[in-house]
Order: sequence, then C-alpha cells, then structure tokens
Amino acid sequence: MKQKRLAYFATSLTPAIYMSVFMVNRVSAVTPASCTNSSDSFLGFPTWYKYLNPVYQNGQCVLQTTMPDDLGKIGLALVEILLRLAGLIAVAFVIYGGFNYITSQGEPDKTKSARQRIVNALIGLVITIFATVIVSFMGREFA
Repeated sequence: MKQKRLAYFATSLTPAIYMSVFMVNRVSAVTPASCTNSSDSFLGFPTWYKYLNPVYQNGQCVLQTTMPDDLGKIGLALVEILLRLAGLIAVAFVIYGGFNYITSQGEPDKTKSARQRIVNALIGLVITIFATVIVSFMGREFA
C-alpha cells in the first residue's frame, strides 16, 4: 500500500517538477541584450537605476556605478518617479473634485469650489506631464 502511494505521489509530482524547471530556466535566462534593455518598472513607475547602464558579467546584469558621476542619473530617475506620483495625485484630485461637483446639489458655492478644484488639478496634471517628458528626455539624451 505504501509503495502505491509513493508511486502515485511521484507520478503526480513529475509534471509539476518539469514545469517548475522550465519556468525557472525561462525566467532566469539573462543575455547581454537583456542587460541593455532598461524597461524595468513597478506599476508603471521607473526604477531608480533607469538611466544607469548595466553590464553583463558572469551570466547576470551588474550595475557598475561611479558615485560622483552617477548621482545625477539617479537623481533624474527619482525626480521622474516623484513627478509620476504627482500626476497620479492630480488625477485623484480631479476625481475628488468631480465627486464634489456631483454631490454639490446645485449649491453655487460648492459647485464653484468643486469646479475650481477640477481646473487646478487639471493644470497640475498638465504641468506634471510636461515635466515628466522633459526629465525623461534629459535622462535619455544627457545621462
């Protein structure tokens, strides 16, 4: 009885083992070409090392930094992250202003306040979009 259970367990586990080995090999395959592609992001936010150039060594990507020179590149990436966060906050304020506008029930003061909040949030959103584009351009061209 024990041998049947062991045989059943081994045969049912074999496809899972093959699949996990296949997936690990597929995910962990690093090539020199994949080191130069810096398209890593987290929820649309760039990484702090976006403008640094990784080097392919011993089968993996390694960041080699020279600290005084690369501080500007890291700073640009951090500014870009903060600008994208500010853009999301501006979108949240547009939604909040829209909610206030809908729930103002026609009261002139509340309607005016909500409309002004929406306009200010849209102005802030446009500013953050242009600033993000400028920072991204500077990072690609000059960093």
